[in-house]
Amino acid sequence: MSDGDGIERIEHLAKLPPRRIDGHKGSYGHVLVVGGSRGMIGAPALAAAAALRGGAGLATIAAPEVVQLFSASLCPCATSVPLSCGSDGQLAKAAVREFAEAAKAATVLAVGPGMGAGRRQQDLVLAAIEQDKPLVLDADGLNNLSKIDAWPLRRRCPLVLTPHPGEFARLTAKPIPEIQSAREATAVAAARQWSASAPAGAGPLVLLLKGAGTVTTDGRRVRINATGNPGMATGGTGDVLTGLVAAMMAQAMEPFDAAALAAHVHGRAGDLAAADLSEPAMIATDLLERVPKALREVL
Repeated sequence: MSDGDGIERIEHLAKLPPRRIDGHKGSYGHVLVVGGSRGMIGAPALAAAAALRGGAGLATIAAPEVVQLFSASLCPCATSVPLSCGSDGQLAKAAVREFAEAAKAATVLAVGPGMGAGRRQQDLVLAAIEQDKPLVLDADGLNNLSKIDAWPLRRRCPLVLTPHPGEFARLTAKPIPEIQSAREATAVAAARQWSASAPAGAGPLVLLLKGAGTVTTDGRRVRINATGNPGMATGGTGDVLTGLVAAMMAQAMEPFDAAALAAHVHGRAGDLAAADLSEPAMIATDLLERVPKALREVL
């Protein structure tokens, strides 16, 4: 259904491709999660675990060497690689090259959870948008992106951005109250603008604006998510969503469909957790435990 602005309103959810009887772990994609820093070791582990719960065959965590083993220990089903750090514990220049090397084996990249902000992080995010594999940017990935001049002109990859209103405000230079008063219209306008600025062949850009009634749009289509509850307003739930979006794309879903399905499954897992535990008591790992049931409902 289209409205007067030419926006197609999507009600249905696309389905994951069925698993083949002769499939193996390489058949369902490899998600590389890049993130983590001192004080935020759990974020990339949550994203990697969500990628695996969402059906990706493989997940790898690329984290600063000072925290790599700690992050890896939180997600034993994922592999991990270290990114070089200087004597101050911050990412070194070599980390960008090491990220690019790790990305060669991946199907989809998920960059940002817990990575912190700074010059090297900006360099890494720039390298991520200038390569050609599908990319999910979240959290500090978005905060670093907002510091890169004319970033839409430099994009070479299919891209899903998953900001909360604060991160979206930094990307658009719009105040949060203005965004929240017109979430759908503001999201559609931004997706259109950023898509139009990309070089030919860059692939689609999808914006997933988180919050009550999460908006998924590529500037032509829009879907408003109906699942989820206020109990999900707790640290780490966004990292779970990042991993789910990456997992769906790793299984050959196109970015808009992957983002919309991931938002639904993420919110439904939150609803199941709230029913079992209450909204105030929920934490991000409760969503991970309920993703299987939420996903089964839409298979």
